[in-house]
Amino acid sequence: MHRRMSYVVGRLGARTVLLLAVVMLIGSLTESALAASAREIDAQATEALKTLYKSTPGAKPLADKAKAVLIFPSVVKAGFMVGGQFGDGALRRGDSTVAYYRSMAASYGFQAGAQSFGYVLFFMDEDSLRYLDQSDGWELGTGPSLVMLDKGFAKPLSTTTLQKGVFAYIFGQKGFMGGVGIQGSKITRINPD
Repeated sequence: MHRRMSYVVGRLGARTVLLLAVVMLIGSLTESALAASAREIDAQATEALKTLYKSTPGAKPLADKAKAVLIFPSVVKAGFMVGGQFGDGALRRGDSTVAYYRSMAASYGFQAGAQSFGYVLFFMDEDSLRYLDQSDGWELGTGPSLVMLDKGFAKPLSTTTLQKGVFAYIFGQKGFMGGVGIQGSKITRINPD
């Protein structure tokens, strides 16, 4: 009985690894088809910021104090047991875009559905921004401290609490999937057309 169970678990593990490899391969093949141009990313980022500032008034003062703002206007997340998410964004200093980034993540577990959402990262100090530039892809949850905010948390923020680290807002969720998050996402620099 024990041997048979090991065999089944081993086969299941091999299938899972194979399935993940296929998903990653498909993701890399479709990446160029999904990629937006620099102009499209900029236009979407501008609209996303307007939407965020309108729905969350506390976000605008945060942006005014930030050294830079990284806007991912639309991240698409889908999965059934194995899932993934993908989106392109623009890094702005003031009103100027200085670089473009891609956010990607894969997950495995009890999940089903599809959704889209946007998120914005506010870099409050040069060290956090430098880490983004110097890392070979920044995995959220490592490196600079990341604080997730929502409308309720925006009220107690002050100039003393906004000095260091990275603050994030998730907004514009559409679709249905058991949870939304950016933890585990990897952000890498891209050069769109």
